[in-house]
Amino acid sequence: MAETVWNPDTGEAVYRSRDPVLNLRLRVHLQRITSSNFLRYQPVAQLGKDLIDLATFRPHPTASGHRSEEEEEEEVVIGWQEKLFSQFEVDLYRNEAACQSPLDHQYRQEILKLEDSGGRKNRRIFTYTDSDRYTNVEEHCQKMTTAAREVPSFLVERMANVRRRRQDRRGMEGGILKSRIVTWEPSEEFVRNNHVINTPLQTMYIMADLGPYGKLGYKKYEHVLCTLKVDSNGVITVKPDFTGLKGPYRIETEGEKQEVWKYTVDNASSLAQPEEEEREQRVFKDTAPGALRLFVNGEVVSAQGYEYDNLYVHFFVELPTTNWSSPTFQQLSGITQTCATKSLGMEKVAYFSYPFTFEASFLHEDESTDALPEWPVLYCEVLSLDFWQRYRVEGYGAMVLPATPGSHTLTVSTWRPMELGTVAELRRFFIGGSLELEDLTYVRIPGTFKGERLSRFGFRTETTGSVTFRLHCLQQSRAFMESSFLRKRMRSVLDRLEGFSQQSSVHSVLEAFRRARRRMQEARESLPQDLVSPSGTMVS
Repeated sequence: MAETVWNPDTGEAVYRSRDPVLNLRLRVHLQRITSSNFLRYQPVAQLGKDLIDLATFRPHPTASGHRSEEEEEEEVVIGWQEKLFSQFEVDLYRNEAACQSPLDHQYRQEILKLEDSGGRKNRRIFTYTDSDRYTNVEEHCQKMTTAAREVPSFLVERMANVRRRRQDRRGMEGGILKSRIVTWEPSEEFVRNNHVINTPLQTMYIMADLGPYGKLGYKKYEHVLCTLKVDSNGVITVKPDFTGLKGPYRIETEGEKQEVWKYTVDNASSLAQPEEEEREQRVFKDTAPGALRLFVNGEVVSAQGYEYDNLYVHFFVELPTTNWSSPTFQQLSGITQTCATKSLGMEKVAYFSYPFTFEASFLHEDESTDALPEWPVLYCEVLSLDFWQRYRVEGYGAMVLPATPGSHTLTVSTWRPMELGTVAELRRFFIGGSLELEDLTYVRIPGTFKGERLSRFGFRTETTGSVTFRLHCLQQSRAFMESSFLRKRMRSVLDRLEGFSQQSSVHSVLEAFRRARRRMQEARESLPQDLVSPSGTMVS
């Protein structure tokens, strides 16, 4: 008999799935290997016998005189949040007096139905779902590192006391807020006590009753085989990981009769249905040979340099009218949460860390070498919110999305329209009203503009702060995988995009010079007239 190769890695594994978690299936196989009393021998040889009788090596019989094969080995397929009752729960819920909550009465009815249909099919393997009153000890004593002398930090201690279970969330009575949503002046103690991100989780435990023969139904013999946690973002945490090609996991019980068990946990979820595979193939087929698909996973990182506090950012992506399109379900705009600023050196910075994502398709039809493709533009508007829920416009900005794939960190400088005079500033401070753009595309070139030259003469603006974006861009095209002709055609598109990227870089340099010149002009206007010569230079 080959020696069993055990899997010592019992750490958790994290997966991400877009499929409904209800499709998750696990196959759990549990088997008893040996026990300390499996081989029984006589301590002293009987008279007339030089060797131990082989009959003494027979397995120890159970109380009923034979060993149940179901207790030796068991395999079940378990679905997500599928309830399998243990012998302890069966004995408990048979007594109607022990049922207190509506869930207890529901379990009692299910157990009675199981007994009428021939009893439960599982013997040792059972489950605790998210609705059960069960908490594993590991939820309260988790270590963050592998150090033997780890000293838990304040945040670790706070997180250890957070039980992220959905049934603990209670709705508000009558829809009336019991507390203020925003605390404008949080104390240090308030920040320390609320610096915990409590993402709701659904938890499920796959358990095993490893009691001796004929003694099922005792809580002290319960062992956790696998823990499953799923959050609202589709992140699935499995501890321990699926067995796969690795060896089985080992459990050694304690007590006088030590026993060794082995078990495996495998993903038994069904394969994708034909219609789902067809939908995935459609994503590839819908991309025409001369088309390019753009995927952007972005993040509004921070905003800094603004006059007032409690900032939030409204942003949207404008696709060029020619050759660009996006799915009908795609949202090309978003708005961040309101964020208070923190002092960082001489600047006040608001950290948003707000994620967003979108996709678009570019269909190349013009074969002329002189045509440069237009690229999507990201517009942003920064606003501030005061104590009375009145907002002010702090700045407008825009940037052309990167034409090359990869990770990009970009900073957008913003400006806002301004009125001259003290009355306008007083109105902005006390009332909150300020000049706004009716069309945000006026930051660059309005979409309604059809002329050759756009004049902004007489339009007064003031330079404000900046917004930092982090973009992860991915480009997809069938031409990368198909014939040389299509690859050459796509290469011309990419060459033009590279030229467009260089053109946008030159445009950025010119914009920097233009902003510097405007600031110098503002500085000259603020100086006394006797220090400025008629030519515009300062008099030494």
